[in-house]
Amino acid sequence: MQYLFRRILYAVPILLGVALLCFSLVHIAPGDPLVSVLPPDASEELRRQLTALYGFDKPFLEQFVHWLWRALHGDLGTSIATSRPVMAEVGNAVVNSLRLATIATLIGFSFGCLFGFVAGYLRDSIADRTASLLSVLGVSIPHYWLGMVLVIAFSVLLGWLPATGAGPGGSGDWAWDWEHMQYMLLPAVTMSVIPMGIVARTVRALVAEILSNEFIVGLRARGLSDLAVFRHVLKNVAPTALSVMGLQLGYLLGGSILIETVFSWPGTGFLLNSAIFQRDFPLLQGTILVLAVFFVLLNLLVDTLQTLFDPRIQRS
Repeated sequence: MQYLFRRILYAVPILLGVALLCFSLVHIAPGDPLVSVLPPDASEELRRQLTALYGFDKPFLEQFVHWLWRALHGDLGTSIATSRPVMAEVGNAVVNSLRLATIATLIGFSFGCLFGFVAGYLRDSIADRTASLLSVLGVSIPHYWLGMVLVIAFSVLLGWLPATGAGPGGSGDWAWDWEHMQYMLLPAVTMSVIPMGIVARTVRALVAEILSNEFIVGLRARGLSDLAVFRHVLKNVAPTALSVMGLQLGYLLGGSILIETVFSWPGTGFLLNSAIFQRDFPLLQGTILVLAVFFVLLNLLVDTLQTLFDPRIQRS
């Protein structure tokens, strides 16, 4: 409990720092944040009224304190481009990204563990080299390029899967059926490639190290079956593998701007891209803050699971 309490205390200044950083970067960026709502022939009086309405005429520190206070009460302001509450916009996008990132993480984690265990158990074999090559390619290939290749292959040439969108009726009528899931397959497979490569390389290194330990040699010398040895290896690999998987889920939730843009998936990446090009300050700040909070909470969850799987962490 003390370990988790310390982690929670560390998270508070991190969140405050992220909030200040994202607020500062957005405000020092060049350009007019009202460009998306002002008509070309807007008068100076209208500009002044909108500037006062969104609070852009106040000092920077006053703007930040006011924004942070409202954020602590669940109010992230109003989108300049859509005039909708930022929390509603971000909430819908987070749900959509979480669906996609969860499926992509499960695919990447499953194949990553499979390749990693095969490569670790069969070191210096053809299977090891093949699995290692696939993991390196997964980390190295630009995922937006892979996404476009998959669209050309499976949507344009073969016509098997839809290229873009979130399903009939949009993301608001989502259901876990094939009619909607088919829209998720291509972006999920594209997103899963990087975590697959990272998990495979991590698991391969851990399995190879564990199999060379003396206690594994002793277990085999005592006549334990391969299944029993595998259970011991799995028990030692699980904490690190789960930690990597949790971090990859957080990365996929907030770091998929290009993939969601390529597939027009209405998630946080697509929302961030729209907010950047429309210079929608409230939407951009709110999205970054929500993603930061989610990532910190996800790290706390991963740390909790690690302490359950590996009690040595609590004593360190």
